[in-house]
Amino acid sequence: MLCTMGCGFYGNPRTNGMCSVCYKEHLQRQQGGGRSSPPGEKGRKMGEGPRRRVVVTQQMTAMSISQDTGATDSDRADGDEEEDEGTSKNTAQASSDGDQTPDKNKKKNRCFTCRKKVGLTGFDCRCGNLFCAIHRYSDKHNCPYDYRGAAAARIRKENPIVVAEKIQKL
Repeated sequence: MLCTMGCGFYGNPRTNGMCSVCYKEHLQRQQGGGRSSPPGEKGRKMGEGPRRRVVVTQQMTAMSISQDTGATDSDRADGDEEEDEGTSKNTAQASSDGDQTPDKNKKKNRCFTCRKKVGLTGFDCRCGNLFCAIHRYSDKHNCPYDYRGAAAARIRKENPIVVAEKIQKL
């Protein structure tokens, strides 16, 4: 959970979702009546602070989204340009990513063939599905994964053909 003030650090529920530094500033503002120093210098820093914090938060959100989707460097560069357009797009993407993670967990709870609940005893197949103890073998669930071809490719990769030099007779 990120700080509610937008500084980019992690917040704590005990401090109203703020990080320790922002929470101390918040308490000082409340106790001091809103101002604890001359208005000219502090006002400028306060005006720059939230804008910078929002930019840092947007960058962190964009980086976490691009890392989750496995984006390439060019996609990440495009993501930096999209940051300037607005926060509503990033917020919508973050909420849609949050909605997708529970769905993925739900799908991984049942056997792909018989829909039986498997929990922690499920078996992941190389085809990408989860199966119960009965359907875990490739012939029981008509697995589309080519085990023979994959094994042959792995053997070719691990054991390259070595051509020795010709022996010259004397």
